[in-house]
Amino acid sequence: MKQENDVRKLLGQLNAPFTGEAIFDHFHDTVFFIKNAKGQYLVVNETLVHRCGLKRKSQLIGRTPEEVLIAPLGSSFAQQDRQLLDSGSPLTGQLELHIYASADVGWCITNKHPLTDKGGRIVGLVGVSRDLGSPRQDGSDYESIVQVVDYVRNNPSRSIKVQELVELSDLSRFQLDRRMQIAFGLTTGQWLLKSRIDLARTQLQTTSEPIINIAHNAGYSDQSAFSRQFRRVTGLTPNEYRKIRGRVD
Repeated sequence: MKQENDVRKLLGQLNAPFTGEAIFDHFHDTVFFIKNAKGQYLVVNETLVHRCGLKRKSQLIGRTPEEVLIAPLGSSFAQQDRQLLDSGSPLTGQLELHIYASADVGWCITNKHPLTDKGGRIVGLVGVSRDLGSPRQDGSDYESIVQVVDYVRNNPSRSIKVQELVELSDLSRFQLDRRMQIAFGLTTGQWLLKSRIDLARTQLQTTSEPIINIAHNAGYSDQSAFSRQFRRVTGLTPNEYRKIRGRVD
């Protein structure tokens, strides 16, 4: 309680509200934002402005994702915000694939938390999306998981479970997760999901293969489960992704 009071006292002495905006402007691999209860941007960093294809923060302030992003993506992110604002449940460690205004794509880990007033009412949210770094494929940590990595890559259509990889690695679940995080910045489950989605989106972009076949090729026995998972990660259905990113008719 004393620490909380000290923090409140310090923040009360500032000549302007502290939002963290000035700090996050220096992180080029991180998107930062604060939104109100309507899902409108109130605070953003320069990285978010750039990735939206805009030049100034003022072009984002007061607008919602639906107003600045392509239709399917904007609606998906707005829905994610509404669910958090309605439930009050934070979004933590969400693996997401973002499509930027430049048409580039990038994997990131997203965290969002609700903001409440003194009465406990949810009045907004704060969020951070951090880019995944390049894999570290050297050192003893990677050597200890290379068998797991090769197994997944050599069996793309198998419905592999994390426990199967734990047993293959001869490590505990904790040890395997720790070494996967050192190498890839992801837990074993997140890395397995990313591997499947990467395979699926490559086939969506470069082939005219039916969605059900792509689902099976990526280790999903059920097309509906694949479509739900794909949309949760990318904000798009497989068909929407193909229309936006596909190179085939």
